Amino acid sequence: MVGFRAGDVPPTATVKFIGAGTAACIADLFTFPLDTAKVRLQIQGETKGPANTGHGPVQYRGVFGTISTMVRVEGPRSLYSGLVAGLQRQMSFASVRIGLYDSVKQFYTKGSDHIGIGSRLMAGCTTGAMAVALAQPTDVVKVRFQAQISAGANKRYHGTMDAYRTIAKEEGFRGLWKGTGPNITRNAIVNCTELVTYDLIKDALIKSMLMTDDLPCHFTSAFGAGFCTTVIASPVDVVKTRYMNSAQGQYSSALNCAVAMFAKEGPKAFYKGSVFLTNYSFTVMIGG
Repeated sequence: MVGFRAGDVPPTATVKFIGAGTAACIADLFTFPLDTAKVRLQIQGETKGPANTGHGPVQYRGVFGTISTMVRVEGPRSLYSGLVAGLQRQMSFASVRIGLYDSVKQFYTKGSDHIGIGSRLMAGCTTGAMAVALAQPTDVVKVRFQAQISAGANKRYHGTMDAYRTIAKEEGFRGLWKGTGPNITRNAIVNCTELVTYDLIKDALIKSMLMTDDLPCHFTSAFGAGFCTTVIASPVDVVKTRYMNSAQGQYSSALNCAVAMFAKEGPKAFYKGSVFLTNYSFTVMIGG
């Protein structure tokens, strides 16, 4: 990290919040179709797809196969269903998680110049939990729009504000924070797993002299960290998506959702859409 020179003014908290949120929104515009495909894959098996004329229910196969099927059956706009809520989520989530990270990290280090891995993990988990708590309503609406079949006549929601109002009316305000627990758990797992496995893989590659501390080594370590994160975090991510998208009373809790998934679909259900999660984790690690 490049330090500030004499006379430089560190960015204010407002600049950090706006900068982090804006950058996250720009990135989301490019990756949103992949996220939508991930959601469709994760809920597949729980609900039946739309009628594909002459061919029965739609079956999604792989991230890019899902994108192709959605474009063919529902049109290209379906890939960006829920984008407004998605941008709202990115602005609120990234602003808090990144904007407060340095301040929370300093709190855990108590002003010390030495920043250990424990302090980084605690800071990441703390700001992540705060960000989830704030952004959860936007995440719930985003996921429900992404899961909603655009080609159907009986749409669950007809607009972003309509979704907020309908959820609050039918499920109470608690419905807007549905799935907060598994979402915070997933965020903590991703933060911890990425950072720890990245350092362990990189150190192992360097110590065994398979690679030197250069760009290929960092790419390899990042991909390995992304894979490990997927293996550990994917089950929680799938449960989170299904529980957030579920109708009122469908599951009594996130744990009940997980048990129902296992009983109905087996252990493979917990790794639906995992290819996307691997790519996402890899991208995060490369970006620092």
